Amino acid sequence: MWTLRAAVRRGLPLLRAACSFREVLAPAPQDRCVRALSTFGGKNPDKSRLLSGSGGEAIARKGWKEEGEEEDETGVEDEEVEELLLEREPLLPQGAQRVFLLHPDVKWGAKKQTLTRAELQVAEAKTLVHTLLNWSVEETMIVSTKTPDKKLVFGKGNFELLTEKIRGSPQITSVFLNVERMSPLTKKELEAAWGVEVFDRFTIVLHIFRCNAKTKEAKLQIALAEIPLLRSNLKNEVAHLDQQGGGSRYIMGSGETFLQIQQRVLKEKEIKIKKALEKLKKRRHLLRSQRKKRELPIISIMGYTNCGKTTLIKALTGDAAIQPRDQLFATLDITAHSGSLPSHMTVVYVDTIGFLSQLPHDLIESFSATLEDVAHSDVIIHVRDISHPETDLQKASVLSVLKNLNLPNQLLDSIIEVHNKVDLVESYESTEPNAITISALLGHGLEKLKAEIESAVLKATGKKLLTLNIKLEGAQLSWLYKEATVQEVDVIPENGTANVKVIISNSAYGKYRKLFPI
Repeated sequence: MWTLRAAVRRGLPLLRAACSFREVLAPAPQDRCVRALSTFGGKNPDKSRLLSGSGGEAIARKGWKEEGEEEDETGVEDEEVEELLLEREPLLPQGAQRVFLLHPDVKWGAKKQTLTRAELQVAEAKTLVHTLLNWSVEETMIVSTKTPDKKLVFGKGNFELLTEKIRGSPQITSVFLNVERMSPLTKKELEAAWGVEVFDRFTIVLHIFRCNAKTKEAKLQIALAEIPLLRSNLKNEVAHLDQQGGGSRYIMGSGETFLQIQQRVLKEKEIKIKKALEKLKKRRHLLRSQRKKRELPIISIMGYTNCGKTTLIKALTGDAAIQPRDQLFATLDITAHSGSLPSHMTVVYVDTIGFLSQLPHDLIESFSATLEDVAHSDVIIHVRDISHPETDLQKASVLSVLKNLNLPNQLLDSIIEVHNKVDLVESYESTEPNAITISALLGHGLEKLKAEIESAVLKATGKKLLTLNIKLEGAQLSWLYKEATVQEVDVIPENGTANVKVIISNSAYGKYRKLFPI
């Protein structure tokens, strides 16, 4: 009777342990039971999967390392990340999908959109679908509703018409309901009525995030955002088991129901992910400390997804290795790139995750630790795609998230607004006096932008622009080249001196005066 308890504690495949107790769970069909036990609701579970991310195969791999693999510098081992990500079922069906895109148009109430139109929301939703490999939009429909929070979302008449249309369209393989989140009950009822899988915005965006995540931190942040979805799926599966007499029974010898065991496992997994992210957070803090010690100004590039942030950084740094991609959420990992301003001052440009209107709250929360880096910036550049029909709404979405990050007021007040992609708008002239118009792709307006960045950096960092008279025979000039930004050297050969124009920090200037007293 202790077999199942041991399996849960040690992380052995629950399926293997449960085979001895098949008669206990007999009222539930085997495939339903296996599916719930193995994946909390996945469609095609691998029967060798582990109950938790902490046992069995993961333990066997502990200490294993691929030949030629580089040493980890983040403090989080590859095996630890693998262990936490073991149970990741596909969020969406494999293979091609022909999607019916359905947008509920709320006519009044708190959920009515006032800054945008339904047609533009549908256009963005189509872009999300087209980001997915082999997915296409078969048809779109905007349907009015007065009851978006009701179980079936739409009124009786519209719902019956939708059911008839979807059921009568065999080419449709799934429905994308363009709402932020569906309740588990709504998803269950809609799929039962329409005969195809139904997805909300959260699931689509989360899957895109998962596909684009490259670093350990991004993968762990997405795994953390998936926990609420796993909990919802678990409740659905247990409800199915309850209907057949198997979900709420106590597992023999454990003193816990199946639901309680799985909830505990999810909680343990959530705690492990947060601990791993905390290690990575400490690593980021160390990197920030090193930059601060070197007094490198930090410039964070923010903006709506696909507004051209990465293209701008490539243009500002001249780094040929940066490869921008024309797709949503191409950047999920904060990356730093060294660049030079007109004064030859070295700065660090930080590329950040793109924003989205109605970005699911769980995703924002999961990436909040990463976005903390923005709070330590000296300057923020807000890049806008001025050619987009909803550029004003996109601006509002970005500023809303920035305000929620609790950034210092002086940082928020000094944001440089950049209107990008002006080459796509004929004879564009900004109505906002402080905005800088550019085309990052073609290089238009970059010199003016660099000058504005330099001015903002000097103001934010308190660096001084000084002209110092030095002796050429001493070590002053070489010291200044090392510790400051030398702009100009005017040699005076008659007395062996030079007037040197430099940008220098207060601390460096203090050191200079101690080393080279007048």
